[in-house]
Amino acid sequence: MRTMFIAAAFAFIVSVFATPWLIKWLRMRGIGQEIRDDGPVEHPHKAKAGTPTMGGIAIVGAATAGYFIAHLRTHDISFARSGLVTMGLMLGCGAVGFADDLLGVRKRRNLGLRKRGKLGGQVVVAAGFALLALRWAQASTHLSFTRDLDLDLGTWVWAAWAILVIIASSNAVNLTDGLDGLAAGSASLVFAAFMIIGFWEFRHPEVYGIAPAQAIDLATVAAAMMGACGGFLWWNAAPAQVFMGDTGALAIGGVLAGLALLTRTHLLLPILGGLYLAETLSVIAQVVAYRGFGRRVLRMAPVHHHFELAGWPEFTVIVRFWLFAGLFVAIGVGLFYADFIGIPGVID
Repeated sequence: MRTMFIAAAFAFIVSVFATPWLIKWLRMRGIGQEIRDDGPVEHPHKAKAGTPTMGGIAIVGAATAGYFIAHLRTHDISFARSGLVTMGLMLGCGAVGFADDLLGVRKRRNLGLRKRGKLGGQVVVAAGFALLALRWAQASTHLSFTRDLDLDLGTWVWAAWAILVIIASSNAVNLTDGLDGLAAGSASLVFAAFMIIGFWEFRHPEVYGIAPAQAIDLATVAAAMMGACGGFLWWNAAPAQVFMGDTGALAIGGVLAGLALLTRTHLLLPILGGLYLAETLSVIAQVVAYRGFGRRVLRMAPVHHHFELAGWPEFTVIVRFWLFAGLFVAIGVGLFYADFIGIPGVID
């Protein structure tokens, strides 16, 4: 448990104090956000053009530092393959996001990589994770909710499922990253939930079938990400002085997927990340309605922009969406614990 606290604290400190230096570096090189121009003319974010982006570098760097320092400063646990694979997934997804951000800045447009290039990069990273998880980290191939279900997907189907989960999760967080602090704040809550889940699995290996060293290392990854996102939020909160960009959003979404896959909570992730699911469904609904029927169901998608254009102040939307995210995190953790106490024999 001490390792988790060190990871969270060190990642938070690094993120808080390193982000201002990153902001200066980005400004010196003119790396600023391009605001999308395909929305309504009254789009509320036109004034944010030029705000430094690619701040996700701080999240990735701080989480990496927190994770490794926690192991070096304590002798409670050693590096576990599951934790290392998940950290590798974070770096891979962050690299794809970095390429997208960099091209967006160079081309002076809101979109960086072409859709095929971005998706191709995500598939390559996700496939690498799936291969390592199966062959090196001994991941379970069973479908899971709060623990393994009776359905064994087999190696190839599980690998395809893992790729799908990673791509869906990373893009869902990316869609949510449209208001100051919305993605960073909500992600901190979800990572806190995975800290609890990982630690609980560490304490009860006989129930979840995960080696204690693997479970606590995944909890340490979640702790490092929680601290890094919390520290970044210090500078990303409204009015944001820096945006995380795809570098941060894809990395966050990738780690969430990796944690869900390796803690055997695949189907619990859409509940824990209920905000990300809602944001994604709002985009799908908007696209289907417009292309199929020529009408919009929202003033603008994702749904957080709909409420902005409906007259809600940006900060009001952010706080209420944080509350929405926290509610789903609480429901997810509650379901996880309810399943545990429902297992015959675990509580005397």
